[in-house]
Amino acid sequence: MQVTSQIKRLLLMNASSMIIFNYIGIFVNLYIWEKSRSIFDVTWFNLIMFLTWSLAFAVGSRLLSRFSTRLLIRSTAICGGITFLLLSFLELDNRLLWIACIGVPIGIMWGFYASAQNITLCVFGKGKDFEGYFSIASIIGQVVSIINPIAFAFIIKWIGYSGSFLLMFLFVTILMAVSFVTPPITLAEVKEPLFRRMRFQQVFSSSALKWMVPSCLSAGIFLQFQGLFALIFTFSVSEDKLVIALLNVLYATSTIVAMMLYRRLKTREGVWLTIGMLFISAGFLLPLLPKAPLLVASNILTTVGMFYFGTVWNTRQFRTISRHSAIEQARIFVWREWLLNIARITMLVLILFVEELKGAVFVGLIAFALINALVIPWFSRKGTEAFEQEQAQEQASKSELSEPLPNSLPG
Repeated sequence: MQVTSQIKRLLLMNASSMIIFNYIGIFVNLYIWEKSRSIFDVTWFNLIMFLTWSLAFAVGSRLLSRFSTRLLIRSTAICGGITFLLLSFLELDNRLLWIACIGVPIGIMWGFYASAQNITLCVFGKGKDFEGYFSIASIIGQVVSIINPIAFAFIIKWIGYSGSFLLMFLFVTILMAVSFVTPPITLAEVKEPLFRRMRFQQVFSSSALKWMVPSCLSAGIFLQFQGLFALIFTFSVSEDKLVIALLNVLYATSTIVAMMLYRRLKTREGVWLTIGMLFISAGFLLPLLPKAPLLVASNILTTVGMFYFGTVWNTRQFRTISRHSAIEQARIFVWREWLLNIARITMLVLILFVEELKGAVFVGLIAFALINALVIPWFSRKGTEAFEQEQAQEQASKSELSEPLPNSLPG
């Protein structure tokens, strides 16, 4: 699959940061979970992270009007260093305050990184580049998901969490070095301020963009349910770090199989998206019987479904956004991130009331997440149809303008 040199450099940035984010996603959450095995603690950490992420994404987009994406990647690396310093040395009696102090720099990392990645991809991405990028990024993600957990499980067993936190400074340094070769994208040449035309009606001005709104809200709900409980289900199966690492390898391997099928079978995007959401829905139902094998099977189904969802859903949305100018894209991305995170935060607030993997509240959350997952293919299809119709209208308008005027008849 061919991609441009700029996209290759973006993928290098993606790989460097993914090692850090994968470690945080598994072992920082596990570090918080092990203290009291509390769903509340892990949920509180993710809630603080996403609140900070939402603000950092907007700030990062604003910084692009004066600086380049390289500044954001360097800031991401610096926040990574701060995170591992705090994890190594910060001690507070108030546990919720301690968790919040850890969550804030991680949220800034994610917000700045997502802002830099999105605007870079839309500037360089053209048509098939999006599918190529997301497919290759998935491969990189799975390789990291296989090697990273096992490597750090052994490292933590050998030198403890503190040693692994210090070792992560090596990868933070690598990310800092990579920032010097990433494409220096900036909005500095755009004279119009980012937040001048940020009203909802001004940003979502077309039918295709308007369909993104319910799609992002529904996606945020089920993404957060899957993301958080996939961790908790895994932590509930075993306390052994190597077993947890091997389970994550199993999930990654399942995704690689799903990716191979995606490449070999010539099936329409919409069909793959529907298959993905059905896998996710089945995965949501299995935890109604919270037995260890079913929790593992649930994670396998949702992980495979997430591959199909992420590849198709993101490709379609980026394709729609790329038709707009750079400053318009930045505004759309800010709103898109806010919508996703508003939904994520809503789900996290609801999860705060879950004390164990059973009961009316837990079943209600499963039903809520399930409904949102099942409506995604319809929202995505309506948005794609609107996009294709708008493209056809633009082509028709261009054809009319390019037609030569008829010769004048002699008088």
